[in-house]
Formats: sequence, C-alpha cells, structure tokens
Amino acid sequence: MFGRQMMSRAAVMVCLFIAGTASADVLRVVEWNVSTYSSGRVSEFQTAIYGSYQGRSMSPDVIIGQEFLSGSGVANFVNLLNTAPGSPGDWAAAPFNDGPDTDNAFFYRTSKVALATELSATGMTIVATGGASPNHPRNINRYDIKLVNDSTDTFRMALYSSHMKASTGGTNQARRLLEAQRIRDDAESLPTGWHFVLGGDFNIRNSTEGAYVELVGSQANNNGRFFDPIKTPGNWNNNSSFRIVHTQDPTGAGGMDDRFDQLLLSGELVDGVGPDYIGNPNVAYSTSTWNDPNHSYRSWGNDGTTFNLAIKTTGNTMVGPTIAQALKDSALNGGHLPVFLDLRVPPCVADIDCDGSIDDTDIAGFADCLDGPEVTPDASPTYLAGECLDAFDADEDGDVDLRDFDVFTGILAN
Repeated sequence: MFGRQMMSRAAVMVCLFIAGTASADVLRVVEWNVSTYSSGRVSEFQTAIYGSYQGRSMSPDVIIGQEFLSGSGVANFVNLLNTAPGSPGDWAAAPFNDGPDTDNAFFYRTSKVALATELSATGMTIVATGGASPNHPRNINRYDIKLVNDSTDTFRMALYSSHMKASTGGTNQARRLLEAQRIRDDAESLPTGWHFVLGGDFNIRNSTEGAYVELVGSQANNNGRFFDPIKTPGNWNNNSSFRIVHTQDPTGAGGMDDRFDQLLLSGELVDGVGPDYIGNPNVAYSTSTWNDPNHSYRSWGNDGTTFNLAIKTTGNTMVGPTIAQALKDSALNGGHLPVFLDLRVPPCVADIDCDGSIDDTDIAGFADCLDGPEVTPDASPTYLAGECLDAFDADEDGDVDLRDFDVFTGILAN
C-alpha cells in the first residue's frame, strides 16, 4: 500500500486543489439532415465539417444523419470525411438499412468509439419500420456505442436517429406522435446505466406539440425521458426570439425560421454527475448571442443575424465566409444546418467520478489508487484498476505512483 503509507490525504488535497478543475475526454455529437445525399458536394461538406475560423471548427466525433439515399451514398460520405483536409482519417459508418423514403445513417471515429453489440449483432437496431399513413413515413434507427479508451468497458450509449413527418395538420402531428412514442418506449427498455441521445429533424414547430411532449414530458415511467440541454421551449416557428437556435433554411428558400433539428439527451447526461453534457442544462440558451458560454450546443453557422433570411456569409461572426458558404451549398434548397454539442465522457483525467471538478471524492480516489511503481492499483476499496489508471496514470506505464502525482500537479496548476 505504497500510496497510503507515503502520502497523506491532506497532502494530496493541497496539491490537487491548486487548479480545482479537471479535464476529461470530450465526445462531440453532430445531428445533420444532409438533404437527399447520394454523392457530390464533397468540398462543401469537407469545408463545413473541418474548416476552421478563428480557431473554431465543427470537427465531430460522431454524426447522426438523415436523408441518405443509399448504401453507396453512405460509403461516399465516409470517403469525404476521411479525405477532408484536417480529418484524422479514422471514420467508419454503421450498417446501412434501406427503408421506405430517405434513410438514417451513423458515422463515427474509430479511434474514439466502437459499435456496441450487446443489444444487436451489428450495433444498429431498427426501432420501428416506417410506411404509409397512419404510420410514420421513415424508419427509426438506434446506434449503440462504447468508448475505445474506456479500460473499464462500462460506458454504453444509444443514439437514435429520427426524421419525422413534415407539415402541419392533425394527421401529420399524429404520425409524429407515433414516432415519438416508439422512440421513448425503446429508450425505456434500455439496460440500466445506459445513456441515450436523440438526434433528428423533428419537423416540430413548438414545444407543446404532442410528439415533443411525449419525448420530454414527465410520465409514470421516466426511464426513457429526454431533455433539451439548452432548456429552450416555446413556439420556435417564425419567431425571432429563437433566431439563434434556428436550423432551417440556410439557403434562403424559406429563410432561417425553424428549430426543426435538435439533440435531446437522457437524464443522466444532464444531471451534473459522471458522463454529462458540457454546459448548464438549467440555463436557457442566450437570445442575444450565439457564443453562449453556458452551452457547448451550437447551430453551426447560425450567428443569429439572418432571421427569415439565408445565413450570412460575408461577416458571419460564428464561422466566417468560407464555412458559411459551404454550409449553404451543402444544404441545397430547403436544407438544414447541423447542430452539435459536447459530452464529457470517461476517462476523466484526475476526476475519477467524472463530474467536471476535482473535489474530495477525487482526492480520496487518488489516495486509494496510489499504490506505487510497477504495482497494478488493485487494492483500492472503491475503484477498479482500470478506473484508477484512466484517471491517474499520467505516464501510461500501468501504475499510479509519485511520477503521476508530479505530472498531475503540474497539469492542474496550469
């Protein structure tokens, strides 16, 4: 028990509280209706995804997509992701399912995540098949992932992709409600401890519509409940108060006037504990600036200055002219902007409970895991060896010793 003999808990507390904030792995999740994609628009998508302006780039880790037309279209999109300037070149796609109408797709960086196969042989599940009215028109897909660098192999997340029926009217609303019910029912059936995300083009104009209430409302069984991480309910359609979170239409055919495209999260991703949304889900998104410090959520390319107009290219303060033009060109007529958010996921450096700050729990964890050189930290009463190594093995030599302590105090002091 080298660590508990050589270093007191008080000494660990003094050094680790130098900075008070931990770093963690970040998973950037993108939702994007790509406007009937089969091929082409290569440079446009590449610039929109990996272009940089004032240090900002979308640069996702996973993409939940809609309106793919074929398996070859999915393969073409993987290729443009891997060949884009600035890309890490490690993109792959989940199995494609050719259902009625246009289809969902899922893309992921293989150095960050892998498909999890506990619930399906391929990591992709068709939650419900679409069809003619009164059914929802398109399939609902779920993609299950795990983290590549999670040595404990305990993190699991289900990502749903949904493209709901468009247009107003009772029949269309009923078809959206059915889709929402099937998504929530499936989320309720997930194993305990799984996290989940819904990305979609909802075609919902206000938060009081039945389908949206079904997704985010409290029910007798809240295991499958979703939450809006930017806490922005309301009548989104053609309402300038929501201009900064609008996603359609960047090309100008209808102008930026709808929040059709959204990312919703499970309760455990907005509770401030463990893997979590990077942002404050208890604070509504700003109505005056896109650059809201309370949120990692962004409607990429929408700087809030073009309500009822195409997104601004020259003078766009979020993405600059080149990326803005690429977003317009990739959207085609009546298209969509992507939305993204960041999730804090294991391993969480120096932050063993992955809550975003260094506190008494992490101090005690370091003391428990500090077993000395060339000793696997398996004597901790609280944590698995993998959890100790993920959080505290700074030099990645398979132990937690004073060299790791020195590294952490240096990192955390900066």
